Parts: sequence; C-alpha cells; structure tokens
Amino acid sequence: MQEIRSLDAGVFELHATPFIASCALLLLGYASTALIWALIVRDLGGTLLVPGEAVRLFMIGNLGRYVPGKVWQIAALTALARRRGVAAGTSTAAAILGQGTGLIAAMGIGLSAVLQYDALASYQWIVVITVLSVPVIALFTPVFDATSRLWFRVAKEEVPEGLSNLDGMRWVLLSLVSWAIYAMSFWLFAVGLGFDVGFRAGASAFAAAYVLGYLVVFAPAGLGVREGFLIALLSPSIGAGSATALAAAARLWTTIVEVVPATAFWTRHLAAEGVTRPGE
Repeated sequence: MQEIRSLDAGVFELHATPFIASCALLLLGYASTALIWALIVRDLGGTLLVPGEAVRLFMIGNLGRYVPGKVWQIAALTALARRRGVAAGTSTAAAILGQGTGLIAAMGIGLSAVLQYDALASYQWIVVITVLSVPVIALFTPVFDATSRLWFRVAKEEVPEGLSNLDGMRWVLLSLVSWAIYAMSFWLFAVGLGFDVGFRAGASAFAAAYVLGYLVVFAPAGLGVREGFLIALLSPSIGAGSATALAAAARLWTTIVEVVPATAFWTRHLAAEGVTRPGE
C-alpha cells in the first residue's frame, strides 16, 4: 500500500492502444479462467454451465479474493454454483483444481524471472526441480487416481466415470493458454504506460509475483506481497523506481478490471434474486 500512496504519476507516458488492449486481454484472461473452471465441473460430472453463466458466477465468486484467507473465493463460488445445480463437492473440487492448475501454469511462465533473480542464484536447480516435479507428481496416474477417489469419498459423491490424469493434463495446458493471456496483458499494460520492459522479463515477472503472492495466505489477493516480489523481479530490468511505480499501477489495473464487472454481475444477480424471490 505504501507504493500506491507514493505513486508518482509523472513516471507514466500513456499509450492508448496497448493500454486499452491490455485491459481487454486481462478481462479475457479472467473469462478464460472461468471457462476452465466450468470445464472441470463438467469433467467431474457436474452440471454443464453455459459460458456466460460460468463467467458471471466465477467473477462474482472472485470478489471473495479480497477477503483475507484463500477460502472465501471458493466458498462464494461453491454457494453460487450450488444454486445452479452443481454439487458442492464438485464445485469446490473444480475451484481447487482450477487454482492448482493455474498456479502450475504460472510457475512455468514465471520460472525465467525467478532463475534470473540474484538472491536465488545458488538455488536454481532446486527451483527448477521443484517447479517441474509438482505437475509430474500431481498428474502421475496412481497419485491422480488416489487423490480423486479420496476427495469424492470425503465429499460423499461418486467418482466420475472416465476421469483420468489425461483430463488433468488438459486442464494444465488450458491454464497455460490462460496464463499466456495474463502475461501478455501485463506486458501490454507496461508498454501502455511507457515502460521499456522486455516481453519475457515482464511476462515472467508478473506470473512469478502472482504465485509468490498467492502463497502468502494472510494477504487478500496477495496485496502488498505480490507488489514486493514484482518490484524485486523487475528492478534489474527497469530500475527500482520504475518497478515500484509499475507494480503499484498494476495492482490498481488488475483490481479495477476484475472488480468493476464482478460488481456489475453481483448487482444484477441481487436484482434477479429479488425478482424471483420476492418474499425474501
């Protein structure tokens, strides 16, 4: 928050075309994540959600990210999806799997920035092995099957027929596409504000900062933590001052592009509930 309060608007040089494109791509990224969640719901045997409905539910649920702790986003999404006929266990599993595959994809894209960070120079092989081993272990057939059976047993639901680690691989690949959209949107945002950031450096730093911020459970939406890592990762490329300004601006950008449409969806949802449930 200190970086946002001390933000100097004079460091920016707005370029409208890449800036507008960054906003559109970021919104597309949010929508793609929602559609991946809906796909996982279907693969887990849940109700088929139409794309527009899936995006609305997911965006509303994402408002829970701004409450400390990582469970509120999932809890909100589960409650909303349950009213659309999706079992709580299925919706929750899909949300957790969607976040997990998204983190795996972000780790892959962010690996380049982490390896170039001087403080981790002595631990590069450990970082590489850790990042690569996570998806390999998670998607290893016995591990995937055992985890699936355990989850649905706890949720007291039937394990979906035909579910396999091939589905998990598909979710990861789709999440990579989704994160490529996020990474591209950040780079365009940086260019749109006049920062001379290389594509690989900017895209990788944004993904890595997201993962590191997510791992700090107490920070709502990684607030402050994500910015700190982004500053550290971008400073070698554009300097500490520019990195601080860009990180603070990026927080405002991601929040506005997410919260404004989500709030509009939530307002519309409340209005619809008021019409269909006049006695409540």
